[in-house]
Amino acid sequence: MANETKGNWWIWKVFWILLFITAFEVALGMIKPPFLVDTIFLGTKLLNHVFIILTIIKAAYIILEFMHLGHEKKSLKWTVLLPAMVLVPYLLFIILSEGVHSYLMI
Repeated sequence: MANETKGNWWIWKVFWILLFITAFEVALGMIKPPFLVDTIFLGTKLLNHVFIILTIIKAAYIILEFMHLGHEKKSLKWTVLLPAMVLVPYLLFIILSEGVHSYLMI
């Protein structure tokens, strides 16, 4: 039993890191700081951009830990993470800018 506890320490580390980031997101959603809500960037509130960035960070961390990429060579990590880190913000930019354009055309 003691060996199982020592071998599962990483799952608790992952749990606490993800819990902290999620709790921070929930706190931001509940508090809604005025400077994040009042500032518009790329057609949406800055708070939405903060949520998107934190979600991408959580997704990258989950990929690194649960797909066991955290202990691989840097080149393999970047091969998996870089397309997601480039394409997801690019697609979100397209969606947000097109959404603003269609909203303004009504």
